[in-house]
Amino acid sequence: MIVSAEREELHRMLDAIPEGLLPAVRKSLESILDGADDPVRRALENAPLDDEPETDEERKAVEEGKADIRAGRTLSTDELRQELGL
Repeated sequence: MIVSAEREELHRMLDAIPEGLLPAVRKSLESILDGADDPVRRALENAPLDDEPETDEERKAVEEGKADIRAGRTLSTDELRQELGL
């Protein structure tokens, strides 16, 4: 089997990772592999960054949301599901 230079470099990098970081690296790799065939995930990962400036209306909506959070006007996921009848 021929191993590409890219794969060899990845193996070298993996061998250099400290033991304590291996669980996090494994989780990252599993996440990549699990989503490899997901077209929605691929589309999101390849989507261009939103480079349009934030509008005054958007800024106001964000501030209203933050104020709701500070005031405790939030729902848990379970509460939202119940409210939506899911």
